[in-house]
Amino acid sequence: MENDEWKMIVSCLLILFLQAEAFPKQHNNSRYLTVTVRLGQGHRLNRFVPAHALGAGIDGHEQGDSDRQLTEANIQAMLSAGLKTLTYRLRTELAGDAWHWNRQGTWSDEEKKEGYWTSSATADQPISTSYGYKLPRRGNTIDQADNVGYSRLDDGDLDTFWKSNPYLDQHFTGEPNTRHPQWIVIDFGSAKSINAINLIWAIPFATRYEIQYANFEDPSDISFNPPGMWQTFPAGRIQQGKGGEVHLTLSSAPVHARFVRIVMTEASEEAPANSKDLRDGLGYAMREIFVGRTGSRGEFVDEIHHSDDHDKQTITYVSSNDPWHRLLDFDPQVEQPGFDRVFRSGLTNGLPILVATELLYGTPENAAAEIQYLRSKGYPLERVELGEEPDGQFVAPEDYGALYTQFATALHKVDPKLKLGGPSFQEILPDDRRQRLGNSAWLQRFLEYIKSRRRSRDYSFFSFEWYPFDDVCDPVAPQLAQAAGMMSAALKEMVKRGLSRQIPWIISEYGYSAFASRAEIGIEGALLNADIVGQFLTLGGEQAFLYGYTPSQVTKEVDCTAGNNMLFGMDERSNITSRFATYFGARLLTQEWLSPGGGEHEMYATALQPRLKSVQKVVSAYAVYRPDGLWSLLLVNKDPKNAYKFRVDFRSPSIGAVSRLACPADVYQFSNANYDLSSDEDRPFPIKSEPPEHRMWIEREGALALPPYSITVVRGKGPRP
Repeated sequence: MENDEWKMIVSCLLILFLQAEAFPKQHNNSRYLTVTVRLGQGHRLNRFVPAHALGAGIDGHEQGDSDRQLTEANIQAMLSAGLKTLTYRLRTELAGDAWHWNRQGTWSDEEKKEGYWTSSATADQPISTSYGYKLPRRGNTIDQADNVGYSRLDDGDLDTFWKSNPYLDQHFTGEPNTRHPQWIVIDFGSAKSINAINLIWAIPFATRYEIQYANFEDPSDISFNPPGMWQTFPAGRIQQGKGGEVHLTLSSAPVHARFVRIVMTEASEEAPANSKDLRDGLGYAMREIFVGRTGSRGEFVDEIHHSDDHDKQTITYVSSNDPWHRLLDFDPQVEQPGFDRVFRSGLTNGLPILVATELLYGTPENAAAEIQYLRSKGYPLERVELGEEPDGQFVAPEDYGALYTQFATALHKVDPKLKLGGPSFQEILPDDRRQRLGNSAWLQRFLEYIKSRRRSRDYSFFSFEWYPFDDVCDPVAPQLAQAAGMMSAALKEMVKRGLSRQIPWIISEYGYSAFASRAEIGIEGALLNADIVGQFLTLGGEQAFLYGYTPSQVTKEVDCTAGNNMLFGMDERSNITSRFATYFGARLLTQEWLSPGGGEHEMYATALQPRLKSVQKVVSAYAVYRPDGLWSLLLVNKDPKNAYKFRVDFRSPSIGAVSRLACPADVYQFSNANYDLSSDEDRPFPIKSEPPEHRMWIEREGALALPPYSITVVRGKGPRP
């Protein structure tokens, strides 16, 4: 035997001796940890293939961004992160826009270039970009994209109007309209004195409706409508409504309310003159609303601010919007990368992508043509997400369910084997029943609806977005410590409400926050992303898609911080200028923790000793057994100040045996020693940006160190599971 081999054996034996001697004396110190990997069938938590499980998202942006971001050099940089599978996100859905995924297509009124649009299932040229089209019958003041549009309900223009989605009428749903009441909510921001309303109806109008009021804190409760939330004004119930202009005195004395709602349950089913499209006469339409009180001299005092400026009009929310639009409604600020560009870019790695179809602001025919086009091109496609973030747009679960089943019917006519799902919740935070309802209640009602329609088989996977922190001004470290428990609690509640464990669970987007934050480009973002992936896989998740795959720039949305969810910084000439901590964190997972060669990995349960809450929250450990026969542990230290020393044990309950990770072992570590951001509050940038350190574990005196704010991968041989 060679001298070097003898030295290696002696070194390993010395380390094992030091471990055995040192750790029992140090367990009373919370800085010393034992990470125990629990073996046995009952402790195997998941099986997954990294190329399928870890992916990233491509989204829509502003005009010209696709060309700037998706250069050949930038694509190669993106691919170097090692995230193999792809999801196609749909910004038009968030903007409240109709989507022309193909610029070629037909209008329902081809002569006037208006109406309901269906993109062509063929194209003369490869589709490089596609665009959204603003809805001229929009009722929402707020949207989830650029948020510069406005409601036609209080824009001060009697020639414009809001109209509800005709696909929620009984003609398409096959159900009484009372099953899908449509509504308008006016949010004054604070309580106002209300006892009168003026309505100027368009066609079709409501013949049966109620005027209601409420006071609550969170507008997201609007879509839930729990019993007792809304109160009908004493004279607010209208049984035989007429069209045109209507003035109603709702009560003798004013009521103090922040919210006023008009809920409509029966329509006139009347179409405008010269209409040739059935959909023109379905649903409800309103030109303008005036809400206020009768003054001391009998005059009407309007509390609504009417304006076609998003920032000046009173906020209104609506149950749905008519996807009718015109060629002139082209929205240059909502651009999607074209399908051919994406599939031919190399970013898919030849794997099936999770693609989206419109739902809230489009038609089943347009969605079906999209799938027909992708199939005709031979692009790999397995799953389709129907719509995006209906919870963020306050859509009632029954309304989403009615649209979902109609779109599912159209899509399955094209491909009966296509797997459909969603709803890509914008959040799944647990219920706080003292203050708000969470999305588990929304999901329960959606599942009950599709079950009542005998369409449960059309729901093949559950998807949600995970941006756990809205308040980006709060201290980061405590938030990082809470994140893993938040996800576990939220998914547990979803299961209680009816979410099946037998269908795939997918995080369609993840990151620190949906709002720009320094933490997203600091080392904190890398820590959280690693923790999200590890936690989700331990909970049985199938796929997690990182958001911020394309290069971007720092933005400032609130005064306290600036940042962005992104791997790379990009200058005005499309050149990558920075690699952020999130990039190195992603590579650490895809290249070192998991085998870049692929194959099925097995994830096993871990336990930390000592079981101190202060430690359990800030240190996470995730263990996988790789197809190359190596054990690989991912350890995340979310403590910004304290380092921890640890060892790794393997325990088999069936035989009571304990063994340890063999040395030498590979150690990869990413911490503040490798990465640091500048102190610039408006445009922070990395002043140190280096890859993780790599060393062999042969010289540590019985224990490895987890530096403050660090990600560590330890990889070596151990017992076969």
